[in-house]
Order: sequence, then C-alpha cells, then structure tokens
Amino acid sequence: MIMENFLAVVWDPDVDFFRLFGISIRYYSLMWVIGLFVAYKLVMRYYRHRGYNPEVFDPLFLYCFLGILIGARLGHCLFYEPDYYLSSGKHVIEMLLPIRFLPEGGWKLVGYSGLASHGGTIGIILGMLLYCHKYKIKVLECIDMVCIATPFTAACIRIGNLVNSEIVGKPTGTDWGFIFVQNGENFPRHPAQLYEAIAYLIIFIIIGLIYRNNRERVGSGFYFGFCIATIFTFRFFIEFFKEVQVEFEHGMALDMGQLLSIPFIIAGVWLMVRSRKK
Repeated sequence: MIMENFLAVVWDPDVDFFRLFGISIRYYSLMWVIGLFVAYKLVMRYYRHRGYNPEVFDPLFLYCFLGILIGARLGHCLFYEPDYYLSSGKHVIEMLLPIRFLPEGGWKLVGYSGLASHGGTIGIILGMLLYCHKYKIKVLECIDMVCIATPFTAACIRIGNLVNSEIVGKPTGTDWGFIFVQNGENFPRHPAQLYEAIAYLIIFIIIGLIYRNNRERVGSGFYFGFCIATIFTFRFFIEFFKEVQVEFEHGMALDMGQLLSIPFIIAGVWLMVRSRKK
C-alpha cells in the first residue's frame, strides 16, 4: 500500500537520539536543548549590546525555562483536557508532575506528554515579568530581546514534534505528503510540523535582519509584537491543515489553537503600532 504513494516521504525515524544504561534521550529533548541553548547565547549577546552586567543576565534563563515549561504544561491540561485533569485530585497531581497513576494502584514516570505553545508563551511572559521586577529591568526591553531569539526555539520544538510523529496534519488526498508509519498509517498527511518549523525559521531570519539595522527599537515593544503577531498568524492558518488535537474540537469552525492565537495576533499588532507612535 505504501509503495503506491511514490511521491510520499515514508516517515519512520528512531525517536531516540541515544540510549545509555536503559535511559533514552529523545530527539525531541535534544531539539529543546538546542533551541534553548541558541536562544540563550543570542540573548546574552543582545544584553551585551545594551551594556548590561552578565550577573544581571544569568538568572533570566531560569525564569524563562520554568515559565515556558510550567506554562506549556498547564496550558495543555487546562486548554485541551480540563475534563480529565480537573476531575480528581490524582489527575491534578498528574498535571503538575510527570507521572501517571495506574488503575491497579501505584504510578509510573511518563514525562510531560502534553505541552501547549500558547500556555508556554503566557508562562514565559509571566516569568520575564517576575525577573524584570526583581532585577529592575525594563519589561519591554527584556521581552524584546528574548523575542528576537524565540522563533528559532519554536522551530526546533516543531522539528522535535515531527520526529515524534505528533501534531500531524490532515490527509493530503494525493500521492505526496508524509506517511507517519509509527502512527500505524499508510497514507500521506500534511507535515504540519515541518510547515511550522520552516515558517518560524523564516521569521527568525527576518526579525534578526530587522534587529541588525534597528537596534534602537529594542524596548519599544516592536520585536515582542512582531514575534507573536507573525508566529500566531501563521499558526492560525496552519491549523486548517492539522488534525484536531482533542475530541471536543470536532465540528468547531475554529479549533482551540486558532481561538487561542487570535488574542496574541491582536496584541502583537497593537504592540507594533504602539512602538511606531513611541
């Protein structure tokens, strides 16, 4: 059956980067590390351009990392599966810890299997607000610098999703597309994760070129607005090519990802307009 789709990519990668003493490190985790490391180095450079002391910069990573991790996890649980995670005390614990309680008793370590980008965005913004308050940094200046690097990290995460064969697109209805073998399928789908990764890399290049010639705009909110407006505008349209993530999205004119993207798009456009007035 697969051989008939001669224009399709048969997608069946090993999700593990390497295994050591029974512990596997997945490509998904590796892409997270790469994305965060590159963003860390870039934002460090932007801080130097602004004349900040390295001691002021160092705590920023921890605030951002915890913000995005906690926000992404809570976002998935509350936006996409509230009926499950809010149904009992055990499920609330599963929301906060990377475990799953077993029906026969006991529990097992399963990792954080659900992370939502909208929740991660809210979380990292709140983390930066706390950081700026403690270290007396101008909020928009800090967020602008982080947002210049953010699209690269977003692209890395989507590549990780592609390796995991998750967040897949709808069937193409043609001979081309990706056949996600690990999902037990033999027909091509849109590689929605790849579409997003490419778009975010393009956004990263564009925003970097803008910064190269307009460093003085850092602190105006322009880069913050540009980042969330472009990323979530593309996210809004790519959702039309994705399979629904949860059951309640069936029959909805706009899915949850699109509904959550609209406020970010509006806020991003407003920030860019506001920056021009400033």
